[in-house]
Amino acid sequence: MTAPRSQARSAARLAAVQALYQWQMEGTALTKLLDEFHQHRLGREIDEMDEHYAEAEVDFFDDIVTGVTARADEIDGKLLEKLADGWTLARLDKTMLQVLRCGAYELIARADVPTASAISEYVDVAKAFFDDREAKFVNGILDAIGKEVRS
Repeated sequence: MTAPRSQARSAARLAAVQALYQWQMEGTALTKLLDEFHQHRLGREIDEMDEHYAEAEVDFFDDIVTGVTARADEIDGKLLEKLADGWTLARLDKTMLQVLRCGAYELIARADVPTASAISEYVDVAKAFFDDREAKFVNGILDAIGKEVRS
C-alpha cells in the first residue's frame, strides 16, 4: 500500500533534512548519500524493530537534496538576509540550518508547491526536532523568504 502523496512528501522532506545534515556533518558525496537513503532509509524497515520509515516520494526527496546542495550559496544568502543583525548561519543549530535550507529551496525553486504548504510542512519538520519557539522561528524566516521570492 502506498502512502498518500501528501504523507509521502512529508516523509521526503524529513528525510531530506536528515540527509543534508549528514552531508554537512560527514561530507558524504551526494551520489553516495542519495544511494544510502534510497537503499536503507526511504520506506525501509528499521533494524530489529517492527517499525518502518514512512514511505517517501523519492523523486521529491532527490530534488530537495540535490537542489539544496546545488544552490547552497543562493539559499544561504537568502537565509542570512532574514536573520537578525549579528547572527550568522554558523550560530544556528545544524539541524535547524537544514530545515531552513530545505524550506527556502522549495520556496525559491518549487513553484508547484504552494507557499503556505511549504512553510507549514517545514514548521512541522522543525517540531520533530525542536520546541514551539524554534518552530515559530522557522515560520518567520520562511514566511519572509516566501514574501520576497513569490511576490
